[in-house]
Amino acid sequence: MSKIKNKCALFGMVGLLTSLLATPSWAELKVGLVLDSAGKDDKSFNSTAYDGMKRAEKELGIVAKTVEAPDPSSYETLQRAFADKKFDLIIAIGFLQLDAVKKNAARYPDQKFLLIDSDAQMPNVRSVMFEEQEGSYLVGALAAMHSKTGKIGFMGGMDVPLIRRFQLGYEAGAKKINPKIEILINYLGVTAEAWSNTPKAKELALAQYNRGADVIFVAAGNSGMGVFDAAEAQNKLAIGVDSNQDGIKPGHILTSMLKRGDEVVFDSIKLLKEGKLTPGLFRYGVKTKGVDYSVDSFNAKLVSADDRKKLEELRAGIISGKISVPDYYVIQKKK
Repeated sequence: MSKIKNKCALFGMVGLLTSLLATPSWAELKVGLVLDSAGKDDKSFNSTAYDGMKRAEKELGIVAKTVEAPDPSSYETLQRAFADKKFDLIIAIGFLQLDAVKKNAARYPDQKFLLIDSDAQMPNVRSVMFEEQEGSYLVGALAAMHSKTGKIGFMGGMDVPLIRRFQLGYEAGAKKINPKIEILINYLGVTAEAWSNTPKAKELALAQYNRGADVIFVAAGNSGMGVFDAAEAQNKLAIGVDSNQDGIKPGHILTSMLKRGDEVVFDSIKLLKEGKLTPGLFRYGVKTKGVDYSVDSFNAKLVSADDRKKLEELRAGIISGKISVPDYYVIQKKK
């Protein structure tokens, strides 16, 4: 079976590379997007990036090519295939692509890269990071406002500093509302498979609900679907992440903590087309609504006007500096 699996992976990579090389050579502006194995239909961060790419294709007239990496070991090869074909911009989604971007940025010094969710610190790379802890603070506050048991949950995907950032912000926001609130915490694993393990996510979410949690915030990519299934089964609430997931289980998704990857991708391509795309590190937080909470027709009855007023007061406090949201990255640097 392992030989068959390896052959299938090899054929898949060959197919992806062949597809890249088939890109029309007459294109004025070519942009390549490398997603992780969860793919463009993960209803999470990959989906938002893909939406931004499709919008740029439609509104800016670019030639867009998207590939989904079968596994982390293929990031470098897929990026290199775009570079060899002289794409104008290569967009890498996710912190797991950092090493591949750094290697390829050094190998192709004239190639422009956009890395989202990590900082490459390379002269030809535009790095974008979000202040996830700020958006998580707001949804943590909302979770505490809606908890009747005084217990809420957090479900992380891969146990890495980035997701610890979500957790700390969520805990701080919840405790701002209820200092005595209890927060149950689980992580799905330490490998990339944690982003796509819906059965385990559902199992752990059911356990949290059975222990008294009545709201669970999940930051676990496609695994979040398992938490949503559990929320529906237990008639409890969950909070989505990255994209607007409110409509997946209407009435059971309290809100979604948005990371506007779609805006970053579109805006970066627009800057590229205008000749204004510059390297360096750029951050998106609650001030610019690069991270935010969602309110739409699916959850408007759950998130009241009073809830929104309180959340906007908290947002203003974060922006002004009156509220200091703990940042896992900063805490780790001080140790």
